[in-house]
Amino acid sequence: MTSATRQPTKLSQRANRWRLQDAKARLSELIRQAQRHGPQRVTVHGRDAVVIVRADEFDRLRRPVSGRDIVNALASSPLADVNFDRLTVRSPVRDVSL
Repeated sequence: MTSATRQPTKLSQRANRWRLQDAKARLSELIRQAQRHGPQRVTVHGRDAVVIVRADEFDRLRRPVSGRDIVNALASSPLADVNFDRLTVRSPVRDVSL
């Protein structure tokens, strides 16, 4: 009886996509790739199942958006220097009995 050596399976064609069996067998490499090159997708039966991301990226995504974040985003916009006229619309207010 001869012993067959099993060849390691190849990663899918895209560098950031891993089949589950490859991810399990090469977890350390998967983590290094996520730290160095960004999110890594793990597939199950050919479909995306999970994405491995750096811890600081995960924390940033989980952090609630604050008013300061919105102000900073608008201030860094390429349209930040565009002037516009603010329009105030006055409309009648009706009384409502409760």
